[in-house]
Amino acid sequence: MKSFTTLLLLLVTALPLALLSQSLEPQFDALMQAEWPADGPGATALVAVEGHIVYHKAFGQANLELEVPMRPEMVFEIASITKQFTAVAVLILMEEGKLSLDDDLSKFLPDYPVGERTITVHHLLNHTSGIKSYTSMEAWANTWRQDKTPQEMVDVFQDEPVDFEPGEAYSYNNSAYFLLGMVIEAASGMTYEEFIEQEIFAPLGMDQSRYGSQSEIIANRASGYQNNGEFQNTEYLSLTQPYAAGALMSTVEDLFTWNRAIRANTLVSGETIAKAFTNHTLNNGENINYGYGWVIDEIYGSRTLEHSGGILATGPTPSTRRKRTCLWPFSPTAIARTPPTSLPAWPRWPWTRRRRRPPMPYL
Repeated sequence: MKSFTTLLLLLVTALPLALLSQSLEPQFDALMQAEWPADGPGATALVAVEGHIVYHKAFGQANLELEVPMRPEMVFEIASITKQFTAVAVLILMEEGKLSLDDDLSKFLPDYPVGERTITVHHLLNHTSGIKSYTSMEAWANTWRQDKTPQEMVDVFQDEPVDFEPGEAYSYNNSAYFLLGMVIEAASGMTYEEFIEQEIFAPLGMDQSRYGSQSEIIANRASGYQNNGEFQNTEYLSLTQPYAAGALMSTVEDLFTWNRAIRANTLVSGETIAKAFTNHTLNNGENINYGYGWVIDEIYGSRTLEHSGGILATGPTPSTRRKRTCLWPFSPTAIARTPPTSLPAWPRWPWTRRRRRPPMPYL
């Protein structure tokens, strides 16, 4: 079984604001209450239409032991949604002339054993590098509690055989985004944490977002749980290990700010961000339905740009997750294709719908 404290951001267009908020609010409430009852791990949700927030509520509990109700401003580990920030950080450095998407990994990490292969920044960004993802390695689970430097984490996977040659296949890869964090540090002269906070969070006013920590006191932090027949606190994971692949924390309000900034080309140009939203291809021309930090998918024929994430935890299956965070911006929306007084007929939540490719594993 799976259970997680959840954050959901849904951005839509093409419906009148008053009509959406008035007619659909009871249905959104019913969906949220059914999925996250008042006495269980909770969730926060924000729905915006054409840049205006029309729904912003919290459900369930932020802390079961202390019986703290969830509030809309709660802070979550956003896990793999971190990859959007890492990707945009790379694009910022590209516009500054400090790196190229065609640069070899060895330019920034000369000691990384690439052999005769050419593994580029582009391959890392869209999960086509072939490098072994450390979260798929059984040995990694034995180290979750250990604080590690970036190089110590790279030592975990760098000598593993590649899964395929660069560009020959797609395989969701946390090692690749971990390495991108080190590329950002080498190209910028700043730590990954410093770059994200100074070049992204601060300029956008994302005051409740930060690099995660298990030891620091973080106001409004929501607790995560797993369900092994009964709710339990999640297994400890040092957030030095997700790093640029999944260590950031945020709120639905800050993620709304982030999404508006991306759409407004605040951090990089429209031409540059289009690279992140491109459905990239393999060497044989096959689309992979992934850009740079964004999944390219669809609902009822309407294109979506999205990502989700979860932090792994122990449990009856290896896929048990302790938190899940989902960002679903799409335009035009499937909701606009249905009568405005009802929700669309696809499964209750986007992460349960049939996808054009198998769901990605998460960090």
